[in-house]
Amino acid sequence: MTDESDKPAPEATTNTANPAASQQDQIGQQGQAPQEPPKVDLTFSNGLPKWLAANDVSLAFTSYQTGRLYLVGHGPEGKLTVHEAHYPQAMGIAGDMNRLYLGTLHQVVRMENALQPGQLANEVHDKVYVPRNMQIIGDVDIHELGIREDGKVNFVNTKYSCIAEFSLFHSFKPVWKPTFISRLAPEDRCHLNGMAMRDGVPRYASAVCKSDVIDGWRDRRQDGGVIIDIESDKILATGMSMPHSPRWHDGKIWACNSGSGDIGWIDTKKKTFQPEFFAPGFLRGLAFHNNHVLSTLSKPRYKRFEGLELDGRLKEKDADAWCGIQIISMANGNVEQWLRLDGAITEMFDICVLPGVKNPLTLGPLSPEILGFITIEAPDNPTWRGE
Repeated sequence: MTDESDKPAPEATTNTANPAASQQDQIGQQGQAPQEPPKVDLTFSNGLPKWLAANDVSLAFTSYQTGRLYLVGHGPEGKLTVHEAHYPQAMGIAGDMNRLYLGTLHQVVRMENALQPGQLANEVHDKVYVPRNMQIIGDVDIHELGIREDGKVNFVNTKYSCIAEFSLFHSFKPVWKPTFISRLAPEDRCHLNGMAMRDGVPRYASAVCKSDVIDGWRDRRQDGGVIIDIESDKILATGMSMPHSPRWHDGKIWACNSGSGDIGWIDTKKKTFQPEFFAPGFLRGLAFHNNHVLSTLSKPRYKRFEGLELDGRLKEKDADAWCGIQIISMANGNVEQWLRLDGAITEMFDICVLPGVKNPLTLGPLSPEILGFITIEAPDNPTWRGE
Protein backbone atom coordinates (compact mmCIF):
# COMPACT_ATOMS: atom_id res chain seq x y z
CA MET A 1 0.00 0.00 0.00
CA THR A 2 1.34 3.39 -0.92
CA ASP A 3 0.95 5.49 2.22
CA GLU A 4 3.26 8.44 2.48
CA SER A 5 1.33 10.36 5.10
CA ASP A 6 4.38 10.39 7.39
CA LYS A 7 6.21 12.60 4.89
CA PRO A 8 5.67 16.36 4.59
CA ALA A 9 2.53 17.11 2.61
CA PRO A 10 3.34 17.80 -1.04
CA GLU A 11 2.62 21.21 -2.46
CA ALA A 12 -0.43 21.76 -4.61
CA THR A 13 -0.98 24.64 -6.95
CA THR A 14 -4.49 26.00 -6.46
CA ASN A 15 -6.39 28.38 -8.77
CA THR A 16 -3.25 29.19 -10.73
CA ALA A 17 -4.98 30.79 -13.71
CA ASN A 18 -5.93 34.12 -12.22
CA PRO A 19 -5.87 35.71 -8.76
CA ALA A 20 -9.53 36.61 -9.26
CA ALA A 21 -10.42 32.94 -9.60
CA SER A 22 -10.77 32.62 -5.85
CA GLN A 23 -13.39 35.35 -5.98
CA GLN A 24 -15.41 33.71 -8.74
CA ASP A 25 -15.57 30.51 -6.76
CA GLN A 26 -17.52 32.34 -4.08
CA ILE A 27 -20.31 33.36 -6.44
CA GLY A 28 -23.18 30.95 -6.94
CA GLN A 29 -25.54 30.29 -9.85
CA GLN A 30 -28.36 32.17 -8.25
CA GLY A 31 -26.55 35.49 -7.85
CA GLN A 32 -25.68 35.22 -4.18
CA ALA A 33 -23.27 37.73 -2.75
CA PRO A 34 -19.70 36.46 -2.35
CA GLN A 35 -19.28 34.32 0.73
CA GLU A 36 -16.29 33.18 2.69
CA PRO A 37 -15.09 29.93 1.08
CA PRO A 38 -15.01 26.91 3.38
CA LYS A 39 -11.65 26.30 5.03
CA VAL A 40 -10.35 23.02 3.69
CA ASP A 41 -7.01 21.32 4.30
CA LEU A 42 -5.89 19.22 1.34
CA THR A 43 -3.23 16.51 1.53
CA PHE A 44 -2.32 13.82 -0.98
CA SER A 45 0.10 11.01 -1.64
CA ASN A 46 3.46 12.09 -3.00
CA GLY A 47 2.97 9.96 -6.10
CA LEU A 48 -0.40 11.39 -7.14
CA PRO A 49 0.91 14.04 -9.60
CA LYS A 50 3.16 11.45 -11.26
CA TRP A 51 0.30 8.95 -11.42
CA LEU A 52 -1.92 11.47 -13.19
CA ALA A 53 0.90 12.35 -15.60
CA ALA A 54 1.79 8.72 -16.30
CA ASN A 55 -1.84 7.86 -17.01
CA ASP A 56 -2.43 11.09 -18.96
CA VAL A 57 -5.57 11.99 -16.99
CA SER A 58 -7.06 14.61 -14.74
CA LEU A 59 -9.89 14.14 -12.26
CA ALA A 60 -13.17 15.95 -11.70
CA PHE A 61 -15.04 15.37 -8.46
CA THR A 62 -17.82 17.03 -6.53
CA SER A 63 -18.93 17.92 -3.03
CA TYR A 64 -22.61 18.79 -2.72
CA GLN A 65 -22.20 19.63 0.96
CA THR A 66 -19.95 22.63 0.21
CA GLY A 67 -21.20 23.12 -3.35
CA ARG A 68 -17.88 22.59 -5.07
CA LEU A 69 -16.65 21.19 -8.37
CA TYR A 70 -12.99 20.26 -8.09
CA LEU A 71 -10.61 19.75 -11.03
CA VAL A 72 -7.31 18.05 -10.19
CA GLY A 73 -4.44 17.86 -12.68
CA HIS A 74 -0.68 18.00 -12.96
CA GLY A 75 1.11 21.21 -13.81
CA PRO A 76 4.61 22.58 -14.28
CA GLU A 77 7.44 21.14 -12.20
CA GLY A 78 5.39 18.06 -11.41
CA LYS A 79 3.10 19.79 -8.95
CA LEU A 80 -0.51 18.84 -8.34
CA THR A 81 -2.93 21.51 -9.51
CA VAL A 82 -6.33 21.95 -7.89
CA HIS A 83 -9.06 24.28 -9.09
CA GLU A 84 -12.47 24.63 -7.48
CA ALA A 85 -15.64 26.39 -8.59
CA HIS A 86 -18.83 27.03 -6.66
CA TYR A 87 -21.98 25.29 -7.89
CA PRO A 88 -24.75 24.91 -5.28
CA GLN A 89 -25.19 21.23 -4.39
CA ALA A 90 -22.74 19.94 -6.99
CA MET A 91 -23.64 16.27 -7.58
CA GLY A 92 -23.28 14.02 -10.64
CA ILE A 93 -20.42 14.76 -13.05
CA ALA A 94 -19.92 13.18 -16.49
CA GLY A 95 -17.94 14.04 -19.59
CA ASP A 96 -14.61 13.93 -21.38
CA MET A 97 -11.78 16.19 -22.48
CA ASN A 98 -14.09 18.46 -24.46
CA ARG A 99 -17.35 18.61 -22.51
CA LEU A 100 -18.61 18.25 -18.93
CA TYR A 101 -22.12 17.93 -17.53
CA LEU A 102 -22.73 18.74 -13.88
CA GLY A 103 -25.89 18.23 -11.85
CA THR A 104 -26.57 20.96 -9.28
CA LEU A 105 -29.32 22.08 -6.93
CA HIS A 106 -31.79 22.92 -9.68
CA GLN A 107 -29.87 22.76 -12.97
CA VAL A 108 -27.79 20.56 -15.21
CA VAL A 109 -24.84 22.62 -16.44
CA ARG A 110 -23.12 21.96 -19.77
CA MET A 111 -19.49 23.12 -19.91
CA GLU A 112 -17.43 23.24 -23.12
CA ASN A 113 -13.68 23.36 -23.45
CA ALA A 114 -13.02 26.70 -25.11
CA LEU A 115 -9.42 26.02 -26.15
CA GLN A 116 -8.23 24.73 -29.49
CA PRO A 117 -5.85 21.74 -29.70
CA GLY A 118 -2.39 22.86 -28.65
CA GLN A 119 -3.66 26.12 -27.18
CA LEU A 120 -2.91 27.01 -23.55
CA ALA A 121 -4.54 29.45 -21.16
CA ASN A 122 -2.09 31.49 -19.09
CA GLU A 123 0.66 29.22 -20.49
CA VAL A 124 -0.28 26.30 -18.22
CA HIS A 125 -3.92 25.23 -18.64
CA ASP A 126 -4.68 22.90 -21.56
CA LYS A 127 -8.46 22.94 -20.95
CA VAL A 128 -10.82 25.71 -19.90
CA TYR A 129 -14.34 24.42 -19.25
CA VAL A 130 -16.84 27.24 -19.74
CA PRO A 131 -20.54 26.91 -18.84
CA ARG A 132 -22.51 27.36 -22.09
CA ASN A 133 -25.91 26.05 -21.12
CA MET A 134 -27.85 25.67 -17.86
CA GLN A 135 -30.94 23.52 -18.13
CA ILE A 136 -33.23 24.62 -15.33
CA ILE A 137 -35.04 21.61 -13.91
CA GLY A 138 -36.00 22.58 -10.38
CA ASP A 139 -35.23 20.94 -7.07
CA VAL A 140 -35.68 17.28 -7.96
CA ASP A 141 -32.55 16.10 -6.10
CA ILE A 142 -30.46 15.36 -9.19
CA HIS A 143 -27.96 12.57 -8.53
CA GLU A 144 -25.90 10.80 -11.21
CA LEU A 145 -25.75 11.69 -14.91
CA GLY A 146 -25.20 9.69 -18.08
CA ILE A 147 -24.58 10.73 -21.69
CA ARG A 148 -26.36 8.53 -24.20
CA GLU A 149 -24.88 7.45 -27.53
CA ASP A 150 -27.20 9.93 -29.28
CA GLY A 151 -25.89 12.77 -27.10
CA LYS A 152 -28.95 13.10 -24.87
CA VAL A 153 -28.32 13.50 -21.17
CA ASN A 154 -30.15 11.28 -18.70
CA PHE A 155 -30.12 11.99 -14.98
CA VAL A 156 -31.28 10.24 -11.84
CA ASN A 157 -34.27 12.17 -10.54
CA THR A 158 -34.19 11.00 -6.94
CA LYS A 159 -37.10 13.03 -5.60
CA TYR A 160 -39.45 11.58 -8.26
CA SER A 161 -37.92 8.05 -8.18
CA CYS A 162 -37.15 7.93 -11.90
CA ILE A 163 -34.57 8.46 -14.61
CA ALA A 164 -35.31 11.50 -16.74
CA GLU A 165 -34.09 13.59 -19.65
CA PHE A 166 -34.40 17.25 -20.58
CA SER A 167 -37.69 18.69 -21.82
CA LEU A 168 -38.07 21.73 -24.05
CA PHE A 169 -41.14 23.00 -22.20
CA HIS A 170 -41.24 21.19 -18.86
CA SER A 171 -38.98 20.50 -15.91
CA PHE A 172 -38.14 16.99 -17.11
CA LYS A 173 -39.33 14.04 -19.16
CA PRO A 174 -39.33 10.66 -17.34
CA VAL A 175 -37.82 7.82 -19.36
CA TRP A 176 -37.88 5.00 -16.77
CA LYS A 177 -38.98 4.20 -13.24
CA PRO A 178 -38.75 0.99 -11.22
CA THR A 179 -41.83 -1.20 -11.53
CA PHE A 180 -42.28 -1.14 -7.75
CA ILE A 181 -42.85 2.64 -7.90
CA SER A 182 -46.57 3.03 -8.53
CA ARG A 183 -46.52 6.65 -9.69
CA LEU A 184 -44.32 9.72 -10.00
CA ALA A 185 -44.49 11.85 -6.87
CA PRO A 186 -42.00 14.23 -5.18
CA GLU A 187 -41.55 11.82 -2.28
CA ASP A 188 -38.10 10.18 -2.65
CA ARG A 189 -39.69 6.80 -1.98
CA CYS A 190 -36.81 4.39 -2.69
CA HIS A 191 -33.86 6.80 -2.92
CA LEU A 192 -33.01 5.93 -6.50
CA ASN A 193 -29.49 7.34 -6.72
CA GLY A 194 -27.19 5.69 -9.27
CA MET A 195 -27.15 4.83 -12.96
CA ALA A 196 -24.76 2.75 -15.05
CA MET A 197 -24.39 3.31 -18.78
CA ARG A 198 -23.80 0.37 -21.11
CA ASP A 199 -23.57 0.53 -24.89
CA GLY A 200 -24.61 4.16 -24.83
CA VAL A 201 -27.83 3.82 -22.82
CA PRO A 202 -28.77 3.66 -19.12
CA ARG A 203 -28.75 -0.03 -18.22
CA TYR A 204 -28.48 -0.47 -14.43
CA ALA A 205 -29.75 1.53 -11.46
CA SER A 206 -29.22 1.50 -7.71
CA ALA A 207 -31.78 2.22 -5.00
CA VAL A 208 -31.64 2.05 -1.21
CA CYS A 209 -34.78 -0.11 -1.14
CA LYS A 210 -38.00 -1.00 -2.97
CA SER A 211 -40.24 1.25 -0.89
CA ASP A 212 -43.28 2.82 -2.55
CA VAL A 213 -44.12 5.30 0.24
CA ILE A 214 -42.74 8.74 0.99
CA ASP A 215 -39.22 8.64 2.49
CA GLY A 216 -39.58 4.89 2.96
CA TRP A 217 -35.91 4.22 2.25
CA ARG A 218 -34.74 5.61 5.59
CA ASP A 219 -36.08 2.51 7.37
CA ARG A 220 -34.33 0.11 4.97
CA ARG A 221 -30.76 1.45 5.01
CA GLN A 222 -29.16 -1.64 6.50
CA ASP A 223 -30.07 -4.31 3.95
CA GLY A 224 -32.82 -3.10 1.64
CA GLY A 225 -30.55 -2.01 -1.22
CA VAL A 226 -31.09 -3.27 -4.77
CA ILE A 227 -29.45 -3.14 -8.20
CA ILE A 228 -31.99 -3.08 -11.04
CA ASP A 229 -31.70 -4.03 -14.71
CA ILE A 230 -33.36 -1.12 -16.49
CA GLU A 231 -33.91 -3.06 -19.70
CA SER A 232 -35.71 -6.02 -18.11
CA ASP A 233 -36.90 -4.40 -14.85
CA LYS A 234 -35.45 -7.38 -12.98
CA ILE A 235 -33.79 -7.07 -9.58
CA LEU A 236 -30.18 -8.21 -10.05
CA ALA A 237 -29.04 -7.98 -6.42
CA THR A 238 -30.70 -7.56 -3.03
CA GLY A 239 -29.61 -7.20 0.58
CA MET A 240 -27.22 -4.31 -0.02
CA SER A 241 -26.67 -1.42 2.37
CA MET A 242 -27.31 1.94 0.68
CA PRO A 243 -25.78 1.00 -2.72
CA HIS A 244 -24.55 3.78 -5.01
CA SER A 245 -22.83 4.31 -8.35
CA PRO A 246 -23.35 1.13 -10.39
CA ARG A 247 -20.88 0.87 -13.26
CA TRP A 248 -20.41 -1.56 -16.16
CA HIS A 249 -16.72 -2.47 -16.39
CA ASP A 250 -14.87 -5.40 -17.94
CA GLY A 251 -17.96 -7.56 -18.25
CA LYS A 252 -19.24 -7.00 -14.71
CA ILE A 253 -21.62 -4.71 -12.87
CA TRP A 254 -19.67 -2.92 -10.16
CA ALA A 255 -21.11 -0.77 -7.37
CA CYS A 256 -20.42 0.83 -4.01
CA ASN A 257 -22.03 -0.88 -1.05
CA SER A 258 -21.85 2.41 0.78
CA GLY A 259 -23.22 1.25 4.12
CA SER A 260 -20.34 -1.21 4.56
CA GLY A 261 -17.54 0.72 2.84
CA ASP A 262 -17.07 -1.90 0.12
CA ILE A 263 -16.52 -1.73 -3.62
CA GLY A 264 -17.48 -4.90 -5.44
CA TRP A 265 -19.41 -6.56 -8.24
CA ILE A 266 -22.81 -8.12 -8.70
CA ASP A 267 -23.20 -11.88 -8.95
CA THR A 268 -26.35 -11.92 -11.09
CA LYS A 269 -26.85 -15.68 -10.63
CA LYS A 270 -26.87 -15.50 -6.84
CA LYS A 271 -28.34 -11.97 -6.84
CA THR A 272 -25.72 -10.87 -4.34
CA PHE A 273 -23.04 -8.23 -3.97
CA GLN A 274 -19.48 -9.59 -3.91
CA PRO A 275 -17.12 -7.24 -2.03
CA GLU A 276 -13.61 -6.78 -3.41
CA PHE A 277 -12.11 -3.64 -1.85
CA PHE A 278 -12.74 -1.80 1.42
CA ALA A 279 -12.25 1.94 1.82
CA PRO A 280 -12.65 3.85 5.10
CA GLY A 281 -15.66 6.00 4.31
CA PHE A 282 -19.18 6.21 2.97
CA LEU A 283 -18.57 5.52 -0.73
CA ARG A 284 -20.22 7.25 -3.68
CA GLY A 285 -18.83 7.90 -7.11
CA LEU A 286 -16.97 5.19 -8.97
CA ALA A 287 -14.62 5.29 -11.98
CA PHE A 288 -12.15 2.94 -13.63
CA HIS A 289 -8.88 3.60 -15.43
CA ASN A 290 -5.96 1.33 -16.38
CA ASN A 291 -6.84 -1.46 -13.93
CA HIS A 292 -7.49 0.99 -11.13
CA VAL A 293 -10.76 1.81 -9.39
CA LEU A 294 -11.34 5.34 -8.09
CA SER A 295 -13.94 6.32 -5.53
CA THR A 296 -14.87 9.27 -3.36
CA LEU A 297 -15.17 8.79 0.41
CA SER A 298 -17.33 10.72 2.87
CA LYS A 299 -17.53 10.89 6.62
CA PRO A 300 -20.74 9.39 8.05
CA ARG A 301 -23.45 12.00 8.38
CA TYR A 302 -25.46 12.22 11.59
CA LYS A 303 -28.46 9.84 11.55
CA ARG A 304 -28.65 9.18 7.78
CA PHE A 305 -25.26 7.52 7.38
CA GLU A 306 -24.69 6.41 10.97
CA GLY A 307 -25.74 3.12 12.51
CA LEU A 308 -24.56 1.11 9.51
CA GLU A 309 -22.07 -1.74 9.18
CA LEU A 310 -19.43 0.81 8.24
CA ASP A 311 -19.33 2.06 11.84
CA GLY A 312 -18.28 -1.37 13.09
CA ARG A 313 -15.76 -1.86 10.27
CA LEU A 314 -14.04 1.41 11.14
CA LYS A 315 -14.00 0.57 14.85
CA GLU A 316 -12.56 -2.87 14.10
CA LYS A 317 -9.75 -1.30 12.08
CA ASP A 318 -9.25 1.51 14.63
CA ALA A 319 -9.75 4.04 11.85
CA ASP A 320 -11.60 7.27 11.24
CA ALA A 321 -13.68 7.84 8.13
CA TRP A 322 -12.11 9.78 5.29
CA CYS A 323 -13.33 12.58 3.10
CA GLY A 324 -11.48 12.41 -0.19
CA ILE A 325 -10.43 10.09 -3.02
CA GLN A 326 -8.68 6.73 -3.06
CA ILE A 327 -7.18 5.11 -6.16
CA ILE A 328 -7.02 1.35 -5.67
CA SER A 329 -5.08 -1.18 -7.73
CA MET A 330 -7.46 -3.86 -8.96
CA ALA A 331 -4.49 -6.24 -9.26
CA ASN A 332 -3.68 -6.40 -5.55
CA GLY A 333 -6.19 -4.16 -3.71
CA ASN A 334 -3.56 -1.69 -2.52
CA VAL A 335 -4.34 2.00 -2.29
CA GLU A 336 -1.80 3.34 -4.76
CA GLN A 337 -2.68 7.04 -4.54
CA TRP A 338 -5.00 9.22 -2.49
CA LEU A 339 -6.23 12.73 -1.87
CA ARG A 340 -7.75 13.77 1.44
CA LEU A 341 -9.77 16.82 2.46
CA ASP A 342 -10.26 17.91 6.07
CA GLY A 343 -11.85 20.89 7.75
CA ALA A 344 -15.22 22.31 6.72
CA ILE A 345 -15.76 19.60 4.10
CA THR A 346 -16.93 16.13 5.12
CA GLU A 347 -18.88 14.74 2.14
CA MET A 348 -18.11 13.98 -1.50
CA PHE A 349 -20.39 12.67 -4.22
CA ASP A 350 -19.11 11.80 -7.71
CA ILE A 351 -15.86 11.40 -9.62
CA CYS A 352 -15.02 11.45 -13.32
CA VAL A 353 -11.74 10.59 -15.06
CA LEU A 354 -10.76 12.98 -17.87
CA PRO A 355 -8.40 11.16 -20.28
CA GLY A 356 -5.96 13.30 -22.22
CA VAL A 357 -6.33 16.29 -19.87
CA LYS A 358 -3.30 17.65 -18.01
CA ASN A 359 -4.15 20.84 -16.17
CA PRO A 360 -7.83 21.85 -16.45
CA LEU A 361 -9.56 25.03 -15.35
CA THR A 362 -13.21 26.06 -15.22
CA LEU A 363 -14.88 29.47 -15.14
CA GLY A 364 -17.89 29.95 -12.90
CA PRO A 365 -21.14 31.16 -14.53
CA LEU A 366 -21.13 34.49 -12.67
CA SER A 367 -17.38 34.94 -12.36
CA PRO A 368 -15.66 38.24 -13.27
CA GLU A 369 -13.50 36.35 -15.79
CA ILE A 370 -16.41 35.00 -17.77
CA LEU A 371 -17.64 38.51 -18.56
CA GLY A 372 -14.62 39.08 -20.76
CA PHE A 373 -13.98 35.53 -21.91
CA ILE A 374 -15.45 35.87 -25.40
CA THR A 375 -14.88 33.28 -28.11
CA ILE A 376 -16.28 33.46 -31.66
CA GLU A 377 -17.15 30.48 -33.84
CA ALA A 378 -15.86 30.67 -37.39
CA PRO A 379 -18.54 31.66 -39.99
CA ASP A 380 -20.04 28.91 -42.12
CA ASN A 381 -19.23 30.90 -45.27
CA PRO A 382 -15.44 30.83 -45.79
CA THR A 383 -15.63 33.94 -48.01
CA TRP A 384 -17.24 36.07 -45.28
CA ARG A 385 -14.86 38.83 -44.24
CA GLY A 386 -16.85 40.47 -41.47
CA GLU A 387 -16.46 43.97 -42.91
